[in-house]
Amino acid sequence: MKKIALITSGGDAPGMNAAIRAIVKTCLYYKITPFGIYDGYKGMMEGRGRQLNYSDVDNIIQYGGTILGSARAEEFYQVEGRQKAICFLKENNIDGLIVIGGDGTFAGAHLLGQEMKIPIIGIPGTIDNDIFGTEYTIGFDTAINTVIGAVDKIRDTASSHHRVFFVEVMGRDAGFIALASAVASGAESVLIPEETTDILKLVENIKNQGKNSSVILVAEGDDAGHAIDIMHKVKPYLKEYELRISVLGHIQRGGSPSAKDRIIATRMGNLAVELLRESKTNIIVVVKGDKLETCSISKAIKQHILPDMGFLKLIEVLRKK
Repeated sequence: MKKIALITSGGDAPGMNAAIRAIVKTCLYYKITPFGIYDGYKGMMEGRGRQLNYSDVDNIIQYGGTILGSARAEEFYQVEGRQKAICFLKENNIDGLIVIGGDGTFAGAHLLGQEMKIPIIGIPGTIDNDIFGTEYTIGFDTAINTVIGAVDKIRDTASSHHRVFFVEVMGRDAGFIALASAVASGAESVLIPEETTDILKLVENIKNQGKNSSVILVAEGDDAGHAIDIMHKVKPYLKEYELRISVLGHIQRGGSPSAKDRIIATRMGNLAVELLRESKTNIIVVVKGDKLETCSISKAIKQHILPDMGFLKLIEVLRKK
């Protein structure tokens, strides 16, 4: 293992830079050449990348986003696109590849590994925390802390003006962010794509609060629609209430990563290099309790994971009647 390439792909997540830093420095420690590819699979197909050194990763651990950039690359899922990527990797004598991203990133890595037979290690980096096999993904902790900070501020104005706020958070296919943020922020209700939304029950919960202000968290992928759709559906039943919406959007992706994200990303980056040195391949690094373990890429992309639905019961118990 003389030369290891690395990419960040899909949606950016706070802590990706910490993982990049760990990969580069671990490579250099073992006299392995780290090779950064820009903009994920798109850059791999376009032949954009270079050797990295210590100066490239000094003082990046505290920054959100990714210094390597990221991009969607639909062409990569076509054979012709992957052939371009394979030619680039071969031309640069790449012995191993580390991919940081979510399920789409791992699906691409799985295809690439089958066609090129290159050793590949995946690192789960997505704020959605929806990768099978791991209890935690890079960026999740920072994202929910961002949501909590925003909800705390929204609650101030909700209480002052006796308003009901519908706060939309990210989670197109998964309610991890919404559920965890609802528990941590004391939200009165939460709507997620894994649970069918009962509009009349939601109305009843709001009326039974015993107060004139409430915060309802809505995952953007909820089956009943976005926050604005939900608000319009309950409005006819809540004419005595002042309703407002707040869409947090992409602020959840940005910002300086939390200590937890920095530590886990650093450990994952280091272990990814160690696994390649041991000739391991087609696996992702996963978190199990306080330990790092591995899971096959094929299993990670085939299995679906659900958030802890017990949080719904917890929120119901803690809701003021």
